[in-house]
Amino acid sequence: MVEKIRKIIHIDMDCFFAAVEMRDNPDYRNIPLAVGGSEKQRGVLSTCNYIAREYGIRSAMPTAQAKKLCPNLVVVRGRMQVYKSISAQIRTIFAKYTPLIEPLSLDEAFLDVTDCPLCKGSATLIASAIRQEIFDKLGLTASAGVAPIKFLAKVASDFNKPNGQFVISPEEVQTFIDDLPLQKIPGVGKVGIQKLNQAGYYTGKDIRLGDYRQILRQFGRLGASLWKKSQGIDNRAIVIERERKSVGVERTFSENILSFEQCWEVIESKLYPELELRLKKANPSQEIAKQGIKVKFADFTLTTIEHVHPMLELNYFRQLLVEILKRQRGREIRLLGLNVMLKPEEQHRQLSFFEELE
Repeated sequence: MVEKIRKIIHIDMDCFFAAVEMRDNPDYRNIPLAVGGSEKQRGVLSTCNYIAREYGIRSAMPTAQAKKLCPNLVVVRGRMQVYKSISAQIRTIFAKYTPLIEPLSLDEAFLDVTDCPLCKGSATLIASAIRQEIFDKLGLTASAGVAPIKFLAKVASDFNKPNGQFVISPEEVQTFIDDLPLQKIPGVGKVGIQKLNQAGYYTGKDIRLGDYRQILRQFGRLGASLWKKSQGIDNRAIVIERERKSVGVERTFSENILSFEQCWEVIESKLYPELELRLKKANPSQEIAKQGIKVKFADFTLTTIEHVHPMLELNYFRQLLVEILKRQRGREIRLLGLNVMLKPEEQHRQLSFFEELE
């Protein structure tokens, strides 16, 4: 029996938060615009429009740095409830074409339309129809990637941004991957690409023709993943419900702090109570796998520490704080965060089963 070729679409809204603000306020449409925190409060940008990107501004950039690149940049506070409401409307549009929807965030999702009879069963036409309906009903543009496997659909959605789409047919998969720069593959970060390039790997073809054992030895899990993708292997199914893996809170300070006592005051009075509330909502039993702390120093160096711990406990964060501040080396602290890793649901179910047997 011949295996059915899948039809995967990756939809990615164009500068979503900024696009909503430009839609709702015409004064924002022809100026460099970003959504994020204020410069005075050490804020960072959630996203920015394409005019701002021409200045080198990107999401997750500190607002102060963005203002240096573009003094005329207008930064507005985000309206998360509005974005969530619009995201829900977008998902309603998706659901007309398939129940197999995997949201990655408020502004992007995978869709499996293999068995969709609409638009003559053409994934290309379905992607066009979805984008058109989003524009007609919501006044926003989206870009789409169409491919027979997930990672290529995501790569393709970035090729004709904004307000475009790119299709990779089954016959074109291997040629496309062979020519694909490795930094375009999701999961390959700045450090990874430097190591890959130093070892002589630049494109999918370089990996495909490389020695699998050597790649695995050099790059571990990343190498194994890249080798599969270089062969066009990506059998991951659409995940309709994604299990939450962690809960965290953090605070960026308007003025840097330095001492253990200052850090502990923030943890005890602000971060821990907020984390406790969030954890209760996400996991009422409050069973966890790990507790951790994140610190960003004044020089923007980020460091984290986490240890295995079964239940949320305030005093355990004190031990972690002592350990992580050994890395301080006199530097002031601009950000402090707490996080917990949730126990996997499958593991929790297995433990509950054995507890009932005892």
